[in-house]
Amino acid sequence: MKINQKSKLIKNISFIALLALISFDGAVANAATKTITCYKASTVKKITAASPKCPTGYTTTKPVVKTPVTPGKTTASATSYQLAATYKGKASLLWSDSDVQVSNVTGVGTGNTLGLLTLSGNGSAAPSSSCDTPSLVGTLGGGGNTIKITVDATSKACADSDAAPATVTLSGNAVITGGTGKFAGATGTLKVTGSFKIKSTVAGSSESPALEISFTGNINTK
Repeated sequence: MKINQKSKLIKNISFIALLALISFDGAVANAATKTITCYKASTVKKITAASPKCPTGYTTTKPVVKTPVTPGKTTASATSYQLAATYKGKASLLWSDSDVQVSNVTGVGTGNTLGLLTLSGNGSAAPSSSCDTPSLVGTLGGGGNTIKITVDATSKACADSDAAPATVTLSGNAVITGGTGKFAGATGTLKVTGSFKIKSTVAGSSESPALEISFTGNINTK
C-alpha cells in the first residue's frame, strides 16, 4: 500500500516537473524572439528573430506620405499705363432748335499714345447757357488695342460768346469703361481738355470744325 502511494507521488512530481519545463521552455522561446517592422518606400516587411535586422535598403522609420498640393489659381498683377496724348481731327455738328448732335468725331493722336493712335466718337449737347454738360462717348484705338471712354457729368463745354461764331472749350474727365487687347477690362479716369470753333447755331445748319482734344491719366488693367 505504501509502495503504491509512493509510486503515485513520484508520477505526480514528474508530471509537474514536465509541465514546468514546457512552460519554462516556451517562456524562453518567446523571450528569445522579437518582431520589427521594416519600411522601404511603399513596401513593408515584418522581421521576427532573436536579433532582428532590416534588410539592406529598409529602415524601421516609417516614411512620411506627402499630400500633393494642388496649385491655386494665380492672379495676374495689375498694370497701369500712363497716357498723355493729343488728338487732332474734326467734329461733325448738326444743330436743331433744342440741341446739337455730334454725329462723328475723328482724330489722330500724337505724344504718349500707348499705340492708341486714333480717336472716334459721338455725342450731343443741349446748350442752355454759355457752359453746358455734353454727352460724349468715344474710343481710342490702334493695333488691335482699344479703350472706351465716356465724358462724365462734371465735364463742361463752354463757349466764349453768347452767339456764333465762337470758340468752345472742353474740360473735365473721361471715365474708362472697358477695352480690348492688352487693355481688356481697362478702368481709370482721364483728364480731358480741348477746343473747336463754331460758325453758326441756326437750326438745320451743319459744319465739321477742326477739333483738338487731349487726354492724360492712367489706364489700369488687371
